[in-house]
Amino acid sequence: MDRDSVEPTVTSLPGPKASEWVEYHHSTAATSTYVYEFVWDITKDAVGPFCTDPDGNVLLDFTSHVAAAPLGYNNPELQSRLDDLDLVDPMKIAGQDFYVSTGGSPETASLPGPAHLMDRLTDLTDHYDLDTVFLSNSGAEAVENAIKICYDACETPKYGITFDGAFHGRTLGALSLNRSKSVHRRTFPEVSGIHDVPYSMAGLETLRDKLDDTHGHLPADQVAFLILEPVQGEGGYHVPSEEFMREVQAICDEHDIPVIADEIQSGVGRTGELWASDHYDLEPDVITSAKALRVGATVANEELFPDTEARLSSTWGAGDILASIQGTLTLDVIQEQDLMANATEKGTKLRADLSRLAERTPCLTNVRGLGLMTAVEFDTKDRRDAVLKAALSEGLLTLGCGKRSLRFLPPLDVTDRELDLALECFEAALDSVASHRVSST
Repeated sequence: MDRDSVEPTVTSLPGPKASEWVEYHHSTAATSTYVYEFVWDITKDAVGPFCTDPDGNVLLDFTSHVAAAPLGYNNPELQSRLDDLDLVDPMKIAGQDFYVSTGGSPETASLPGPAHLMDRLTDLTDHYDLDTVFLSNSGAEAVENAIKICYDACETPKYGITFDGAFHGRTLGALSLNRSKSVHRRTFPEVSGIHDVPYSMAGLETLRDKLDDTHGHLPADQVAFLILEPVQGEGGYHVPSEEFMREVQAICDEHDIPVIADEIQSGVGRTGELWASDHYDLEPDVITSAKALRVGATVANEELFPDTEARLSSTWGAGDILASIQGTLTLDVIQEQDLMANATEKGTKLRADLSRLAERTPCLTNVRGLGLMTAVEFDTKDRRDAVLKAALSEGLLTLGCGKRSLRFLPPLDVTDRELDLALECFEAALDSVASHRVSST
């Protein structure tokens, strides 16, 4: 597959072979979130944003597996560094009970391991004075550990603060922080004391009132943390203003409340900076990362972490050898190839192209984003869903977010040609949905 010339081609989706795989999968899989019946055939050609399904359809993947594949498929630089790796068994060990060496000394090792990944993360968060890392299996676990260490560090922990539209994971503790879709947490028991405010300047005024020493009902010394996504993901790709972030920081400074920045979708270069927090006057006390990093990571200052061994544990976190190697090398490729600058440039082009399309397409009501986190909002959820499905038929993989928005998450090294192809597919999907509605009426 030649990345410079390949184009999306679709005969039928799902085709007969893909349908067999879907049926086989669901014969034993619990009910969960599947956007549509797209099946990636790992034995067939894939490069950059292009991949192939079992029936030979070539898809243009602008989901990057919900930002978990920041370099797309088979990035040649990453692949070349992994090709020399003689895989061993087990590739996962109990990483909080044992240690991993990748040969020689830490300084001379030819491959990075979990300790190298943690060292790299402290380098990349040094400007926030963060110097300690706890690795885990997922973004939800990274969030769980972030709130645990904040509760532990607070003398009288009783409350936490989250925002409307927030999504922080689907484990029970993380669910208590979610305010994006009620179905995620409905009927589940919740961590008590979680207060939410709107993700807006008005919301911060409400928060100030809640924390007011005289009239408020939230004693600041009992608030263990404030958690936010610097750019909201699942909730709709909402990009806050600089004024909003300055006010968040001012409130937390005034009341000595630790800030947890959930960078699980927005981090590792996705917004054009390594961390979305870097765009703002925000000084997070904890950063959570995962997805693009291949493992979960909770990064904070040593003083915030518990000094008792039994307080934190994760079977695989620091013992996922391959994921740690991939995560560290991914950071290397992003920096060596200046992909954050590419994310800024290509994200600006994508939003400009979508904005021009929106000017002549009444059903598109808003275009927003930062770097290569971009969303377009529709007038109705039904239309968004119809266009998402029609885009798949054109060979373009996208995802919904928020109430009626569609998000684009191309790989960080996306090219102008690939953006143009995606726009062609998206425009064809819009036309297809519009013509179908006209014929139906």
